[in-house]
Amino acid sequence: MTNFVPTPTVPAPDIVRCAYMEIVVTDLAKSREFYVGVLGLHVTEEDENTIYLRSLEEFIHHNLVLRQGPIAAVAAFAYRVKSPAEVDAAEAYYKELGCRTERRKEGFTKGIGDSVRVEDPLGFPYEFFYETEHVERLTQRYDLYSAGELVRLDHFNQVTPDVPRGRAYLEDLGFRVSEDIKDSDGVTYAAWMHRKQTVHDTALTGGNGPRMHHVAFATHEKHNIIQICDKMGALRISDRIERGPGRHGVSNAFYLYILDPDGHRIEIYTQDYYTGDPDNPTVTWDVHDNQRRDWWGNPVVPSWYTEASLVLDLDGNPQPVIERTDASEMAVTVGADGFSYTRKSEGEGAEAQGFKLGAQV
Repeated sequence: MTNFVPTPTVPAPDIVRCAYMEIVVTDLAKSREFYVGVLGLHVTEEDENTIYLRSLEEFIHHNLVLRQGPIAAVAAFAYRVKSPAEVDAAEAYYKELGCRTERRKEGFTKGIGDSVRVEDPLGFPYEFFYETEHVERLTQRYDLYSAGELVRLDHFNQVTPDVPRGRAYLEDLGFRVSEDIKDSDGVTYAAWMHRKQTVHDTALTGGNGPRMHHVAFATHEKHNIIQICDKMGALRISDRIERGPGRHGVSNAFYLYILDPDGHRIEIYTQDYYTGDPDNPTVTWDVHDNQRRDWWGNPVVPSWYTEASLVLDLDGNPQPVIERTDASEMAVTVGADGFSYTRKSEGEGAEAQGFKLGAQV
């Protein structure tokens, strides 16, 4: 399947970090109750059709936009770039790739200035911006601090049928790989890629796509995640807890996956590690290792592999979903296939068990 994206001759934009996601929801009131009432995100501003939300430590206008619409989907994966000139660079870069672009000097959402949105080579709606309205950083507003406080937007996760192609494209765009999942034949099932100095700003998960797997917000401590579970139980919405809490092998982070009223998947995430050194090693995991997705070896629910959110083109129409033709991670790790393992045999060390932690690739 792989048809690698050509590298443009013009420089790639200098990306700082993932900054916000715009999602379309079908019932704005229900979504507000979930994201504000349950998760405690802070409202920057709102009107009858749109709500702009941010996490506790954010100083730009928003990290999440909820927009009323007919179909639940994702309208933008937005990245902040290093300077206004990098918006020009992003536009030139994607035009040379032959991608559709749209530039708005006034921005696509409130609180964001000059921006370019693109339909990228994988079919995802990416946005690049620098100009933004600054708002109060709530770090010392302890009167607003909740027991399950979401403090930062951490990352996106994208589903694509061709992970190697996506990895090469994002590496050309300046992303670095922190961790990946492969099998003994070299098939890549997933890759975690970063611009900021953490495990990832986005990840590529192999599957039918383009679709959005999840958007993740960080907490300070794992007890904040436990509080969210307790709160959801008290509100009798524990059926929206899809997976976890648990600890990942990949990233080492403590996690929880929950579903919003439209089925958009949200990860609550904490305690990964620093990746900022230029020689930071890539960690490669065996796809059959039960501990890569959950350090405690708990099985992953099938919906986590198969369900994801549609993404929109620049006209607001759902992008067609292309089936993955390579072997899927779900096919080799879910069910009684006899191939997955926690330890290969008694007495073997971690390397022999396939963990390969710290392996340079």
